[in-house]
Amino acid sequence: MDGAGAPVVRRTRTRSTCCYCGVGCGVLIDAEHVDGGPSRIVGIEGDPQHPANFGRLCTKGRNLPQTSADPTGRLTHPELRRLRNEPRHPVDWAVALDTVADRLAGIVQQHGPDAVAFYVSGQLLTEDYYVFNKLAKGLIGTNNIDTNSRLCMSSAVMGYKLALGADGPPTCYEDLELAKTVLFAGSNMAYAHPVLFRRLEEARERDPEVRWIVIDPRRTDTAAMADLHLAIQPGTDVALFNGMLHHLIWEGLVDSAFIAGHTEGFAELKQLVRDYTPRMAADLCGIAVVDLIQAAEWFGRSPAALSLYCMGLNQSVHGTDKNLALIHLHLATGQIGKPGAGPFSLTGQPNAMGGREVGGMATMLAAHREIGNDQHRAEVEQLWGLPAHTLSARPGLSAVPLFEALRSGKVKAVWIACTNPVHSMPDIGRVREALQHAEYVIVQEAFRNTDTVPYADVLLPAATWGEKEGTVTNSERRISRVRQAVPAPGQARPDWWIANEVARRIEARLAPPGVAPMFEFKEPSAVFDEHRRLTVGRDLDIGGLDYARLEAEGPLQWPFAAGAAEGQVRRYGDGAFATGNGKARFHATPYRPVAEPTSARFPLRLLTGRLRDQWHGMSRTGRVPGLFAHSPEPGLRMQPEDAARRGLVAGELVRVSSKRGELVLPLELSDEVNSGTVFAAMHWSGQFLSSGGINEVSQPAVDARSQQPELKHAAVRVEKAEFGWHLLAARRGDVLAMQAAVQPLLKDCGFAAIGLYSETGAPEEKAWLVLRAAADSAPSEDWLETLVEALDLASGPDTLEYRDARRGLLKRVGWRTQADGSHIDGLLLTDAQRNPTSESLLDTALSGRAWHGSRLAVFAHSGGGGARDAVVCNCMQVRESQIRAQVAQGAGVVELKQRLGCGTVCGSCLPQLAQLCRQPQRA
Repeated sequence: MDGAGAPVVRRTRTRSTCCYCGVGCGVLIDAEHVDGGPSRIVGIEGDPQHPANFGRLCTKGRNLPQTSADPTGRLTHPELRRLRNEPRHPVDWAVALDTVADRLAGIVQQHGPDAVAFYVSGQLLTEDYYVFNKLAKGLIGTNNIDTNSRLCMSSAVMGYKLALGADGPPTCYEDLELAKTVLFAGSNMAYAHPVLFRRLEEARERDPEVRWIVIDPRRTDTAAMADLHLAIQPGTDVALFNGMLHHLIWEGLVDSAFIAGHTEGFAELKQLVRDYTPRMAADLCGIAVVDLIQAAEWFGRSPAALSLYCMGLNQSVHGTDKNLALIHLHLATGQIGKPGAGPFSLTGQPNAMGGREVGGMATMLAAHREIGNDQHRAEVEQLWGLPAHTLSARPGLSAVPLFEALRSGKVKAVWIACTNPVHSMPDIGRVREALQHAEYVIVQEAFRNTDTVPYADVLLPAATWGEKEGTVTNSERRISRVRQAVPAPGQARPDWWIANEVARRIEARLAPPGVAPMFEFKEPSAVFDEHRRLTVGRDLDIGGLDYARLEAEGPLQWPFAAGAAEGQVRRYGDGAFATGNGKARFHATPYRPVAEPTSARFPLRLLTGRLRDQWHGMSRTGRVPGLFAHSPEPGLRMQPEDAARRGLVAGELVRVSSKRGELVLPLELSDEVNSGTVFAAMHWSGQFLSSGGINEVSQPAVDARSQQPELKHAAVRVEKAEFGWHLLAARRGDVLAMQAAVQPLLKDCGFAAIGLYSETGAPEEKAWLVLRAAADSAPSEDWLETLVEALDLASGPDTLEYRDARRGLLKRVGWRTQADGSHIDGLLLTDAQRNPTSESLLDTALSGRAWHGSRLAVFAHSGGGGARDAVVCNCMQVRESQIRAQVAQGAGVVELKQRLGCGTVCGSCLPQLAQLCRQPQRA
């Protein structure tokens, strides 16, 4: 308190790292601390000194403070239950840790170590990952520890290891500015890695001779900016790359000296690709042969060719071959190990690479060692102080088999940390069954509102972004510090601490006699120091790094051996690869079709992907109403002619079915997809939908070498979904509290979707929750009353109601009075069919405009109910209508920036601005 008795507020600024994608942007976190009171994060800026982003942030990163502003939904106390059908109850940490340790140790003693499994996350810090890995492999004795990185990065890892000898990109971010030809393969980089995309855009502005080739079945924002877009048939990437290599060989555009001196296996591959003539490959891919040849010419004749690839290659039963076939183009032309050139796998999560460095996956050991290698196991045993032959030589269960083993009873217990498999895994119906059948489920989470939390027998509250210390490794092998800006709320603790405390308790029961304590870590730096000792002499040697050096010099790249002055910016510049003989390896990569072909019963190809402003299952971004503005509702995108042939119209509900399951989504018409193909975003989960999202229907088949599932493609059927009762409800207020109250009601509907909206022109806290629902018939009165209570729309002096019990109609509108008149504060409208006038009334409510005329006239409102005016620029809240008006007057992107301010902050909207400037103007 100061002299007047007012609390003293201190402001701090903490240098840290963003918690979203693998770009690894540096951030400056502003926080307020009240003496004797709470601390909170109040602002964020990009760190101008961080070499990943130089101060830039995307819309997701810029809104990180809003994700922590409201404590609703945060887990702050451990919870457990004795029996599966009982509710969990709060306990203190001592009880929770003892209970978990006793149950796991008991299962190991009764059923063996492989009856326990761990499923962790690419969003954990390296130190968190390390302790979990040591607990599983070193103490319990199982290799059953896998990660959601299996779903995004494992095919890229396998491609690098098979071709180059070791995991890890040979490239760096500087290559984005130095490349003369950029090939994007299966990456909508404008959405997935927008900060890096800005660097590419600026490089092309400086040098108009730079060429972009985009390989993607969809016309994404990235593809729309390409000099050449190859809209191949889904899954035909290997045929394309083989056809390009055939042309390079035929035209003498390969580097014969590099091939002879630094590679092996080329003769066998050359024999294979003889059959992949450009015409044959183009026919398989469904593209023009001249376009395939053009791509090969630009790549082969470029002084510096860089390829950027992501989930479109990796999430496939042939993901390893796709990665290899692309890497072959670089090896054949010598486009590797030099400025501006090389195969660059873009990491999807903030620390997927750090997790691989510590061996936190079922198929590897620490520091890129192999489980099946006797010497490698012996090295880890020695470094961990374990007796010889302690570590298991049997590879563990990767993600998909892990949950199948839970389902079958082979695995009895699973510890899930910082990930949401009931949303993100393929064929989630079987994942639900697995967790229902499991003997013991531990969930370690920061947020209560995930689809996995309800299955937890014990729930452990974890610290999250801004509340913990450690390191992460980004896509260019750069290690950055993550620092705590505020204390974690309640009893939430860092992930490494939780795992370490459980390990200490299990160690007392299971550790071999005479073994020194393995879990004496007191702080994250001690974990990092042990991790770096394991890397010495390995390809990722970081013996020269510690927290002190990272504090003094900032983020640094590996390898960084002891005595080194700096990390290695690029790898393989000397032509020596990480294989036994130092030579890179070509592999035969025949084209094979997708795992699930279309058929008369399932005639459409379903593709999945990202939205611009959302992240994974939205447990974090879904807390920010402003991040819904660009894509406010879930939907299934279909080519207009395909919809017309099926008698489907935009906005109506359609049922998407596969061999595994189904879900209902609103239909969106879009020219971004080709005929025969539909698209749905991956983000919408059971927290926002009556279903679990698009993974109700996705494909669980996996790549035989990488074990990565084919999440990108499935064969589906799309039909109109007929319902006899429809509801539209909206309420202004505490949207996170309302969402928590409404979410349990969603499962009772044939379709239901929650969206969050910021009121036009109002502060961020003036937000709306919008619920759209449909069912075969009207729900029970109890269901409706529960919804009314959740939305605080009970009858009162400021509520108008119209009810027709015979027709099952209920219309209720709540009001608030302001200086400029009456405003709609909430509404609940039911009807026998979808009513466009209800949408028009919703538009009026969301606009924040005063209601003119009698309140009673609200039920006779007959607005147009047309398409909502989408927000294009989230930072400046610039809508599509404003942009089109300026474009009609001749404005280009430069003028739009000057006149409207769009594209001047984070730049995430720039690709869409460019598209709008190119499109013909509507009459």
